[in-house]
Amino acid sequence: MTVSLNDLLAEPTSGRRRAVVLDSHDYAQSVFLQGKPVPWQEPMAFANFFGQVQGVLKSDLALLSLDRFYAQRVAADPALQAAMGAKTRTGYALRTLLGDAETTAYVIELATLFSQTQRVPVVLQIPSPMQWLALTHPFSGSNDVSGLDADNAENASMYVADWLRGFAALPLIAVLLDDRGPAVGGVPLSTYSPVANVTDHYRWALGQRHEDHVELHGSQLSGAVIGAEFWSSDSGTLLPDGDFLVGEVPRQAVPEQVLSRITALD
Repeated sequence: MTVSLNDLLAEPTSGRRRAVVLDSHDYAQSVFLQGKPVPWQEPMAFANFFGQVQGVLKSDLALLSLDRFYAQRVAADPALQAAMGAKTRTGYALRTLLGDAETTAYVIELATLFSQTQRVPVVLQIPSPMQWLALTHPFSGSNDVSGLDADNAENASMYVADWLRGFAALPLIAVLLDDRGPAVGGVPLSTYSPVANVTDHYRWALGQRHEDHVELHGSQLSGAVIGAEFWSSDSGTLLPDGDFLVGEVPRQAVPEQVLSRITALD
């Protein structure tokens, strides 16, 4: 039986006092791959790469950054770009991206293998519907995202919800919506009820990541964000208050300092 997020937060598998979720993608690419491209197109190679990083950093959850996967996928596929830009209607580009059968089949294969090879529960990280809408909006012919509103965000969440159903067979512990991005003044997590309906149905937790905290749908628990300065200090940097911690290891962090600071998270 898949462990629930509440259970894991109450008793982290690492033995830490508080669960720690580390976003180490950029740092790992710099240090473990020495700046070479992340092997997104080879699911086993990607899983092995992540497993190597996890063995060193020991995050309590495995954060699968599908936001980064989709960014590189769009950048590398002119045909997909053309399809996304075929109409100027708001949301058309995002709907086209998430409805692309080849990309969706591949990302489900990637996530499935990833889930099978990780030793800790898996969280899917994707842009929040508002941010994903803003990121794809330039394909409509305009870079101005200031006019995007809550109604647009709710419509976008319907596309995201339909897409998420493709992951139904995976033993995910949570979906994390990253609300950091080009859209200024995000909308409340409650706006994304279509997404919440899907995650509730599959018994996945749902969270939204902000610059300074992480909120959880239907829960009083909240996560605090570890500041970037934590990873470059020798000691003495206080950890923020929160029921759990979320931190992004900077790309330029010094490996020896990172290893030292990991022990301070216990």
